[in-house]
Amino acid sequence: MTFGDEPRNSGDGDGTGAGTASVPDPDDMQGDDAVVDGEVLDDDAPAEVDEGDATAADAAEADPLEVAQAERDEYLDSLRRLQAEFENYKKRVSKQQSDQSSRAAASLVEKLLPVLDALDLATDHVGDAGTDEAKALVAASGLLHGVLEKEGLERVDPQGEEFDPTAHEAVAHQPAPEGTEATASGEPRVAQVMRAGYRWHGTVVRPAMVMVEG
Repeated sequence: MTFGDEPRNSGDGDGTGAGTASVPDPDDMQGDDAVVDGEVLDDDAPAEVDEGDATAADAAEADPLEVAQAERDEYLDSLRRLQAEFENYKKRVSKQQSDQSSRAAASLVEKLLPVLDALDLATDHVGDAGTDEAKALVAASGLLHGVLEKEGLERVDPQGEEFDPTAHEAVAHQPAPEGTEATASGEPRVAQVMRAGYRWHGTVVRPAMVMVEG
């Protein structure tokens, strides 16, 4: 056989010949298409961070001393608010108790006024009598008036003074004697006290019943 008559490789052999052509595998081609069509991940792109993880990270990085100080300040603020509310509550309760005590005392004084009036009439009737009974009555009346005066009861006996409509009650009027000097305010003058009045801690509990002249 001559050189020119050597048979050519048809490709049906074992593929070890020098002229054998490499045929691509269809499965490999499909894999390449999948890579091309797939999503390409960029290693340099920033990763998404969960807000919960960020908060936890911030809390972990917080200074424990600052956290403790913040909790202490919050506790102290709450304590101061509670203390202020408690002080206001005590003041309200104390004022209510004081008002109730004052009203109860004023009510008791009003009930005692007829007793004081009776003692006044009795001592006026006795006058300068020198009997032991008269002296005892005058002493008892003065003692009771003195005790009530120390507690805040003030007797209103405006004989000869200017008429005061806030503390006096005029029930009669008579002309002023000739030559009587008028008062500075122009109000009539008290000519006679028919029944004494009283103030309790500065507040009029009963006006004095008077006769005025002017």
